[in-house]
Amino acid sequence: MEFPKKKIQLKNGRTAVFRSPAPEDAQGMLDFLKTAAGETEFLIRYPEECLEDVETEKAFLSNINHSDTNIMILCEMDDRIVGNCHLSYRPRLKLRHRGEVAIALLRQYWHLGIGTAMFEEMSAQAKELGLEQLELSYIEGNQRARGLYEKMGFYEVARIPDANRLKDGSMRSDILMMKKL
Repeated sequence: MEFPKKKIQLKNGRTAVFRSPAPEDAQGMLDFLKTAAGETEFLIRYPEECLEDVETEKAFLSNINHSDTNIMILCEMDDRIVGNCHLSYRPRLKLRHRGEVAIALLRQYWHLGIGTAMFEEMSAQAKELGLEQLELSYIEGNQRARGLYEKMGFYEVARIPDANRLKDGSMRSDILMMKKL
């Protein structure tokens, strides 16, 4: 699904652009993912695991835009991708009321209201699609993200102990959250 281009006014008075990804964004998206993964241990991969090549990423982005069950918003500022948010759901009868959302944002752009705005847009999209609940997970210890998720109406429903092994060998739980729409 495609997301219509939209300008968002941020807390600091600047403007960000939300839009669907395009195949031409492949290299920028790979750069964004690698940078974001290096800025925090709370994403699902390390920078060296961002191994997709440009052609694979182009195909992925094209598939997102042509999918009936996925939508992605890119956040663009300063002529580069600085964030993204992805909503996916399953069309099966028993599951099509549920959507899963994920978000990432470069550290330099934290605390500007981008995450809140992306979640508001995804919640609106989910409602339009007829979804009744949104779900997400985050890695234990990510209090900044938890604060955003709770602010957006999510609440904890489960934990998966030792779901994530960090490079230092320590283990962290996955914390599952949901919100009713």
